[in-house]
Amino acid sequence: MKRFDAGVRALTVKSSEASAESLRQRPVGLADKVRFLSDPSVHGLASEKVEVVETHMSFVFLAGDRVYKLKKPVKLPFMDFTTLAARKANCLAEATLNQRLAPDVYLGVTPLTLAPSGGLSLGGEGEAIEWLVVMRRLPGALMLDRLLASGPLDEEKAQRLASRLAVFFRGVTRGKISGPAYFERLRNEQAENRDILTRRRFAVNHGRVPVVLDRMDAALGGARSLLESRVEQGQLVDGHGDLRPEHICFADGVDIFDCLEFSADLRLADPVEEIAFLGLECELLGAPTLGPDLFARIMREMGQAPQHRLFHLHFARKGLLRMRLSLAHLLDPTPRQPERWEPLARRYIALAERGLDRFEAASAQPS
Repeated sequence: MKRFDAGVRALTVKSSEASAESLRQRPVGLADKVRFLSDPSVHGLASEKVEVVETHMSFVFLAGDRVYKLKKPVKLPFMDFTTLAARKANCLAEATLNQRLAPDVYLGVTPLTLAPSGGLSLGGEGEAIEWLVVMRRLPGALMLDRLLASGPLDEEKAQRLASRLAVFFRGVTRGKISGPAYFERLRNEQAENRDILTRRRFAVNHGRVPVVLDRMDAALGGARSLLESRVEQGQLVDGHGDLRPEHICFADGVDIFDCLEFSADLRLADPVEEIAFLGLECELLGAPTLGPDLFARIMREMGQAPQHRLFHLHFARKGLLRMRLSLAHLLDPTPRQPERWEPLARRYIALAERGLDRFEAASAQPS
């Protein structure tokens, strides 16, 4: 992916003389970068404000018709962004991988530069002190999560999304892992779930959680041959990895963005996992039939019989995983929105239970 230059205006608006003088005298910190990128004049905006969204790993700046993503210099168990080189590499990977499902949305990367005078510049000359992903801004009203807030997804959009995903899953790179190795990965995930979810510090039902975890252990064991056979049949793909309604837009066709770029291992998945995860998040938003409907459509377009038992198993798995990730926010030294995570975790365990109920019912059906 080339540096973001062509086709988009070069923005070289510099900070004020006072700010430049300050930056000459000390290192440019994250707060300086956020402050600079939050300034509407940097983006050529006369009156429109820059909307700034903070996530676990990034700051996102919505400026006019563009979006800029600044990676935080954080280190987590699955990634390390503490060096400029690592953040640049991650920006390039994000722009490249997302070309697969949103080719007209990801425009490339651009540097944040520091001139010898101390002035910051976006896409200008000088030393690159940061790198940002650049995207075309999509209309929020056409995101799937916003559409579902207004009612069920219409037939035409559901088919458009199913066809887009079926083409992607058929054509994407296949995974290289053995069946037993894949199953061991699922068992390790479950062990991590148990470690976090059973900690007494969290305000969850501590009688309920071990029961659900035990049911998941039993479900995985009962489906081991099915799970491993899918791998041996070459069904695992280098997928999206974070297929949620807020990452799907129906502006022009279907754009599916913000894939999980920082780990090929975490993107490696059965398409049924990806669809079940999307179904889980849709059910969380009050659309319980959309996931199964998309699953049936996608499997039909891929020429496969829909294995509902497998769908329900992955739905329950993803429910427990999302519960764990919700509570893990509270392990941060200074968690953002701390009031949010325990109620959300309780909603996810209820969804996991529903998935397990459905899995057990499907398993009891005569084959």
